[in-house]
Amino acid sequence: MKRHLLFILVLISELAKAQQPPVKINGIPQLLYWENSPISVSLKAGVLEIEAGAKTDMFRDPNVTYNTDNAPKLMFVPDKDFVLSATIEHSFVNKWDAGALVMKADSLNWIKFCFERDYLGYRRIVSVVTKDVSDDANAQSVNENFAHFKIAKADNVVTLYVSTDGKKWLLIRHLQFNTDKEIKVGFLAQSPVGQRCKVKFSNIKYEAKKIKDPYAGN
Repeated sequence: MKRHLLFILVLISELAKAQQPPVKINGIPQLLYWENSPISVSLKAGVLEIEAGAKTDMFRDPNVTYNTDNAPKLMFVPDKDFVLSATIEHSFVNKWDAGALVMKADSLNWIKFCFERDYLGYRRIVSVVTKDVSDDANAQSVNENFAHFKIAKADNVVTLYVSTDGKKWLLIRHLQFNTDKEIKVGFLAQSPVGQRCKVKFSNIKYEAKKIKDPYAGN
């Protein structure tokens, strides 16, 4: 009887996680919806925390040996032109643990802009642009457990920025992203080889605007 009751409680818990309600974040005009459920989520005083479970990732290996898109993502439909920024912070416990800003048209066309523990153990700025298969571009390492990330879309051009102080922004990537499909953008947590990874997103800011100078980011 106890085992039966435990099974029912676990089942209820799993169903609850699979049906995460939409989230409202101050400053973002749209409701945000889940694509893949997290282990846990909290939103307090504008700080979003997403906890990813084991073997969660979003990547399409150029060798076509590893294709997955099961990382929890909290997404919304942005304006045609927009700027989204957030401070990303986590503990960098396992290789490839990461928090990211993500922009997605479909399963074959997306951008993941990560703060990731790399294969050498460094806290790394990583951008992944996927057009059928993923590239994987490593930028500089960061000494702290947090960094500031920004993604800007102006027509069909997307620009990615990072900052260590939230004031001076470094352009990491500048590319065309062509699609006729509706785009979603939002927040991702992943733990490809670990058991879990809790990521904190703070200083979340969204603006419906077209940047004038991609090198200045405004």
